[in-house]
Amino acid sequence: MAPTDATETTLLIVKPDGVRRHLIGEVLRRVEEAGLTIRDLRMETIPRERAEEHYGEHRDKPFYGELVDFITGGPVVLAKVEGDHAIALWRELLGPTDPADAPAGTIRGDLATEITENLVHGSDSAESAARELKLFFGD
Repeated sequence: MAPTDATETTLLIVKPDGVRRHLIGEVLRRVEEAGLTIRDLRMETIPRERAEEHYGEHRDKPFYGELVDFITGGPVVLAKVEGDHAIALWRELLGPTDPADAPAGTIRGDLATEITENLVHGSDSAESAARELKLFFGD
């Protein structure tokens, strides 16, 4: 499919709880089923310094340390996802941060169990996507 003016690229992270619960394939299936394309994909354990930079906007919040500890606590799957309106579409597939508020049919609504372990991350804007993709993929 040829890129359009609406084509965007965003970051997908299957967090350590999703990896531990063997939900990588289910998350990626839903991404592809929604018409998004996975352009790059790898598994790694995020170094603490990169996690601190990734969550830098939350540095002054009481949950910052817990966020960093959690995301660095095991392997994650990182993916560069592309498609028309990819940022909004991926955020819609995710559902709200708190699984208790996430509707059925969303990843968090169907699969996540608690707000602190909510399976997946997605960039929330074009600016965040650009920053996060550079941080994790170098572009």
